[in-house]
Amino acid sequence: MQGRTMAPPTRIGLAGLAVMGQNLALNIAEKGFPISVYNRTTSKVDETVERAKQEGDLPLFGFHDPESFVQSIQKPRVIIMLVKAGAPVDQTIKTLSAYMEKGDCIIDGGNEWYENTERREKEMSGLGLLYLGMGVSGGEEGARNGPSLMPGGSFEAYKYIEDILLKVAAQVSDSGPCVTYIGKGGSGNFVKMVHNGIEYGDMQLIAEAYDVLKSVGKLSNEELRSVFSEWNRGELLSFLIEITADIFGIKDDKGEGYLVDKVLDKTGMKGTGKWTVQQAADLSIAAPTIAASLDSRFLSGLKEERVEAAKVFKSGGFGDILTDQTVDKAKLIDDVRQALYASKICSYAQGMNLIRAKSIEKGWDLKLGELARIWKGGCIIRAIFLDRIKKAYDRNPDLANLLVDPEFAKEIIDRQSAWRRVVCLAINSGISTPGMSSSLAYFDTYRRERVPANLVQAQRDYFGAHTYERVDMEGSFHTEWFKIAKQLKN
Repeated sequence: MQGRTMAPPTRIGLAGLAVMGQNLALNIAEKGFPISVYNRTTSKVDETVERAKQEGDLPLFGFHDPESFVQSIQKPRVIIMLVKAGAPVDQTIKTLSAYMEKGDCIIDGGNEWYENTERREKEMSGLGLLYLGMGVSGGEEGARNGPSLMPGGSFEAYKYIEDILLKVAAQVSDSGPCVTYIGKGGSGNFVKMVHNGIEYGDMQLIAEAYDVLKSVGKLSNEELRSVFSEWNRGELLSFLIEITADIFGIKDDKGEGYLVDKVLDKTGMKGTGKWTVQQAADLSIAAPTIAASLDSRFLSGLKEERVEAAKVFKSGGFGDILTDQTVDKAKLIDDVRQALYASKICSYAQGMNLIRAKSIEKGWDLKLGELARIWKGGCIIRAIFLDRIKKAYDRNPDLANLLVDPEFAKEIIDRQSAWRRVVCLAINSGISTPGMSSSLAYFDTYRRERVPANLVQAQRDYFGAHTYERVDMEGSFHTEWFKIAKQLKN
């Protein structure tokens, strides 16, 4: 054993000591729960033990081998894993479960595909072990000081560690700890996946607001910092708006100017956004804002192609911006703020509808208002706006869509003119705003009683005899369109 002198059995164990794992372990120890830690690469164990000493002589105990690690934890044992999703999780389970006993519990805190969690829960129950898949959001800082936690799986296992999670999670003064038992099976992982999909949408919408203000409004980084700081005091108050303001204020430490201008315009991704869009398609849930954010990341990856395309179109008279118009800065800033807020409502509506559809399919009985509550603190999408979402579902748990909640409907009506102005300005300037545009299209489609799908259905019946329903009578109909059209042509 490394670190402190011999300890009594600890309350909990944590395996996987990359930064998230280290920070969560230190958070647990700081809340007064003695914790054992283990990592395959032992230098990480020593590093964590050293940090525990430096950060307040915390009750954290390091182990270099899995057997003594498992044996050091009080029964029934609870071990959190924070390792890379996929095969490393299976390998860690195999290593640890060899020393565990009936009634012990493993918790996967990584971004895992929900069906893997359900498979593992079944396998573990065959060994008499309990299993939880727990979404953890908040990044490194959240893990250390209070994340949002989304545990799903065995309720019995949740009860083992509820006291720890309630203290370790982010605390919000008016709504309590940012943790709740999500539901059965892989529901915790699924909810975290959709959280990340919503996060993709949020980040894309903010990037578009930045692009319009910078490219059309010609705002400097200092002005942008001031605008986003101001927005962070109103309805857009959120972690992502706050860090965006911070980013605009940071100078380049390796050269002149601001660091944001030196960052390559090529966005990485880990897969949760892609999974969200795939699930939306599987469940026939429209999620255009989230899908647009994913497409934008794909296109950003084509940097070399975009450089060449810019040359081709420049020779044809296309500059970076098509019309260099003079705009009223103050008016533009206010319009963009409203467009950002309205688009954001659409993005969250799509995410919540996806969670509800999956909950119905799987019988998870997820509470959307409760999810909004635990996202109010700790996590990356934390925002004052989530309080409004919670209240909307409190008013009506069966709300078909956030857009038709009376408060949100009024907010969108009040902002839609500004929203349309921003999208039109962007289109005329040749700046793509796929998140804002697809959000607006989502709203405009959803609010219309009749859409042109009648023509598409007629086409399907024409070439594939797929049949159609009618607006004026019950039943399913097929028309010999081809024959009738032929007769008309003769």
